[in-house]
Amino acid sequence: MELPHLWSLRLGFSNRQAPTIQALGMESFLKKAFKAPFSQTEPACLKDDPKSLLELREKRQQFKNGQSEEAKKLIKEQIQKGVELKQWWLQELLQAEFPLREKMVLFWHNHFVATSQKVKVNWWIYQHNQLLREMAFGNFKTLTKAVIQTNAMIRYLDNVDNKRGEINENLSRELLELFTLGIGNYTEEDIKNGAKALAGLNLGETKAQYRPRIEDNDTITYLGKTGHFKADDLVDQIFEQPKIPYLITRKILKWFIFDTPDEKLVTYYGDYFRKVNFEIQPLLLKIFTEEYAKPTAGSKIKNPLEFIAQLHDELQIKAPNIPVLVFFLRQQGMDLFNQPNVKGWDGGTSWLTSQIYLQRQNSGDLLCSGRLLNRRIFKDAPENGDVPKMKNEPQNISIAFSPTDSNVEIIQKLSNRLLFQVSPELQKDMESVLKYDFDGQSANAQQAVIRLFNYIIKTPEFQLI
Repeated sequence: MELPHLWSLRLGFSNRQAPTIQALGMESFLKKAFKAPFSQTEPACLKDDPKSLLELREKRQQFKNGQSEEAKKLIKEQIQKGVELKQWWLQELLQAEFPLREKMVLFWHNHFVATSQKVKVNWWIYQHNQLLREMAFGNFKTLTKAVIQTNAMIRYLDNVDNKRGEINENLSRELLELFTLGIGNYTEEDIKNGAKALAGLNLGETKAQYRPRIEDNDTITYLGKTGHFKADDLVDQIFEQPKIPYLITRKILKWFIFDTPDEKLVTYYGDYFRKVNFEIQPLLLKIFTEEYAKPTAGSKIKNPLEFIAQLHDELQIKAPNIPVLVFFLRQQGMDLFNQPNVKGWDGGTSWLTSQIYLQRQNSGDLLCSGRLLNRRIFKDAPENGDVPKMKNEPQNISIAFSPTDSNVEIIQKLSNRLLFQVSPELQKDMESVLKYDFDGQSANAQQAVIRLFNYIIKTPEFQLI
């Protein structure tokens, strides 16, 4: 087992970074990843999108008569721009030199959920996403304050309907239950009073703002403290609570390393997180450098993005079909900007239902045959008609191997970078695919190694990292 290959997948989406991890060591690699530049350029698909509240109101007026051909056209354009925004993000994920930031944006995206399906304003979804990118390695407390005051979150969790005398508790509840403390560490009274403090926090130009006419300025008691509180005050009080570090450290461990983290580790890293005043960067540095030294391989099921990105990387596909990859993720249950509910993607065994596993196998067959993903692998999908149409030109694919190596040596090297658990039975099966008389310098050597690769990616062991 080679740790750099394992951790290249865990901290990104392929084996591409393994040589850098090997050369620099984990700590130096992480410090470079934390400082790596990232895009701050507005996606081209949003160039002409409405951004100010006035522009959005004007656009909404155009939508009002939903039966008119013009209104239908505008709605279709907005939906298409939402799809293009997904494609933009997926491109950012796949092309980043140090993809750890984007992996962390995905983590926060699945923690502070705000779906485009409900928010319905592409610009707000992008603002929310960009905030997560800019603050990905920053302070958890500061990030929490900023996120709950984005227009996307205010709309998604219905705080637009939270006003004095007509309290909506959704944002207040999820702030405690899903974003910070977790169930059992607050009361229903805390939720009600928190909602009062958030009443009137409504849509604004660059972020949410309180509207004096509908805000509630009553004195409340929240998590044991009494006073006149607003959004920032609630977060300050939450971060004084004893249980505050553990929900997020558990989720970080689950996202990167363990589908079922040991609670002792959750507490250990949570206590350290409190000690460093909820700064994400030192927490990640400690977790990754310490867990890197442990035999943790095979403790987590790959998510769909980790699975498909690794296939493209190993087959050296230079220009993946991004629109179809976006659809592939959706079919695999990892629809960007559209998690199934406020709890986000479940992860773990939910990534390996029978349909998802079959689609993984079909996608492997297609890519290994020198074709990009296309409609064929989605023929049984309920939304098959939505698959982007495309010309599927043959691809030049290849698997890196040394032509002077024997079959056993090639199997060993492929196993090191693709599998982290190899039983005697699996070893025997691989040797029956790439036989003892394999000649790496023969005309069909590359095809033989690709057949071995296609066999490996269908094994249960390949689904693990």
